[in-house]
Amino acid sequence: MSGAEERGTGSWRRNPVKFLMLTAIIAALSAAGGAALLVNILERKQEARNPFYRVVELTNETEDPAIWGKDFPCQYDGYKRTTDQVRTRFGGSEALPRTPTKADPRSIVAQSKLEEDPRLKRMWAGYAFSKDFREERGHGYMLEDQTFTERVLEFKQPGTCLHCHASVYVAYKKAGGGDLIKGFEKINLLPFAEARKLVTHPIACIDCHDPKTMQLRVTRPGFIEGMRALKASQGVANYDVNAMATRQEMRSFVCGQCHVEYYFQGPEKRLVYPWAKGLKIENIVAYYDEVKQTDWVHAETGAPALKAQHPEFEMWNQGIHARSGVACADCHMPYKREGALKISDHHVRSPMLNINRACQTCHKWSEDELKDRVETIQERTFQLRNSAMDALMDLITDIQAARASGKTDAQLAAARNDQRRAQFLLDFVEAENSTGFHAPQESARILGESINYSRKGQMALRRN
Repeated sequence: MSGAEERGTGSWRRNPVKFLMLTAIIAALSAAGGAALLVNILERKQEARNPFYRVVELTNETEDPAIWGKDFPCQYDGYKRTTDQVRTRFGGSEALPRTPTKADPRSIVAQSKLEEDPRLKRMWAGYAFSKDFREERGHGYMLEDQTFTERVLEFKQPGTCLHCHASVYVAYKKAGGGDLIKGFEKINLLPFAEARKLVTHPIACIDCHDPKTMQLRVTRPGFIEGMRALKASQGVANYDVNAMATRQEMRSFVCGQCHVEYYFQGPEKRLVYPWAKGLKIENIVAYYDEVKQTDWVHAETGAPALKAQHPEFEMWNQGIHARSGVACADCHMPYKREGALKISDHHVRSPMLNINRACQTCHKWSEDELKDRVETIQERTFQLRNSAMDALMDLITDIQAARASGKTDAQLAAARNDQRRAQFLLDFVEAENSTGFHAPQESARILGESINYSRKGQMALRRN
């Protein structure tokens, strides 16, 4: 030991009071720090046990999301940002200015898919979608865009359309005297313009959450009845989605309420999800054939055609993420931290705009690598989609020429049936908003089948 060290040590030994005072100070500071840490931990635990504080009392009549936002400001902030318009390579939309009119007061819209690919007009010739079909915008625009689309302004549409384009829970309950299903049936029967007067908001908090417990819930009768029919086909009787689904299932079911294939049944325009035979496209086509459903007659060919809607739920169910237990919300509404709270991000959007939390929670690659993998799948799907579209255009041209040459309906029947299938298969992938990503192999298979039906239809014309 050096002389300096000896002198230092010796000074503390010669002055034990000073040593004791320093020790006491250190102990006191440590105790204070420990106490502060414990208090902080307890406060955070208390926050976790009480994830929200009641500023207002919410009920089953509280429809306005701004009121819910008083209790849940973080979630409401995300919800409001669903009005953002951001394009990804194969999705989203850019904000395009337009001159407002009396019929359509919107000053901003998304770009027209019909202008991007005029083949769509011919695919849907004679149907409302051949007049107006635009790139998708966020939830904040869903009611506005439905109200002012030419498909509604120029064609007669039922109140049923609001089922997936508005916050309808309160409207259904009021119309049905407290009975959700009766209200649903009454509003289905109304003309769209009349039914539109009964709703105020796009999808809102009340459509997915119980106002007392904040538990996820399904409020759309179409999904409730569709899941009951699906489970019955699997041997499960009287399935009640709100009582029997797991929490993780509900994180997809609340999305599947609307992001689905559907049709309007009979003169009552009852919304039906065609799942009685299963969720695969062959099951759905078989169901439509059995009930003899035709959405419209193709203007150029006379084929009894079907229009696919937005079957994200059905397609997702065929993919690896669904099979791995990954819910819609895991990718489109990933968890985030707000202080001590873990909440779902209510800024619902493409995972490509939020790769860090949407993808890298599970996949430990760089953002560039993950983005490239997604876009590679989408690029290949898009190329195959174009091939299927070209094949369908060839079939439509050939049927049109055969009609002009005088071939009878009997001679055209086989080709028209092939068109019905080729068109619906192609449209199933076209209308599904992931450009194949939700189920890459299934999307490729469906498009391959579409091409096959188009070519079979051409061969049928040659035989007849």
